[in-house]
Amino acid sequence: MDEWKETFTVTRRSVLELLGIAAALTVFMPRPARSQGNLGALQPEEKVGATLKRLFGDRPIKDGSAQIKLEAPLIAENGAVVPIAVEVKSPMTPTSYVKNLYIISDKNRRPMNAKFSFNPSSGQAYIGTNLRLGETTDVRAIAEMSDGTLLMAKAEVKVTVGGCGG
Repeated sequence: MDEWKETFTVTRRSVLELLGIAAALTVFMPRPARSQGNLGALQPEEKVGATLKRLFGDRPIKDGSAQIKLEAPLIAENGAVVPIAVEVKSPMTPTSYVKNLYIISDKNRRPMNAKFSFNPSSGQAYIGTNLRLGETTDVRAIAEMSDGTLLMAKAEVKVTVGGCGG
């Protein structure tokens, strides 16, 4: 029995070496690809009309330029980082509020850039974010109100250096 203890002595160093080898092996093991929700179901490219149809069906989209303030640069020096801000003038009461705000850029491969959800306790329907635009395009802000009404404002952004591989 004493021979066995001398032959198979477990030290802290040997345990750490085994753990290091195991960790290195798991890094290089092939793993199956995972999709990101239903984004995997989208085609590589989708036209803006198809995106609007998928999101809103046949509901009419009204001009909301009086209620929606969309701030975007006229010229974006770098399409990889285009700052925008959107504010929707709405009372944000339980009976009348902005439910969702969609940011859509017409000429991107996947036009829907972002969706923001609100509720009456949000207090204000305001977002500020950066977009990635591959080329000069219209950027749309579409507000979906609590009663299902859709309001839209848009602005053209001229891109001098593309941000989506351009």
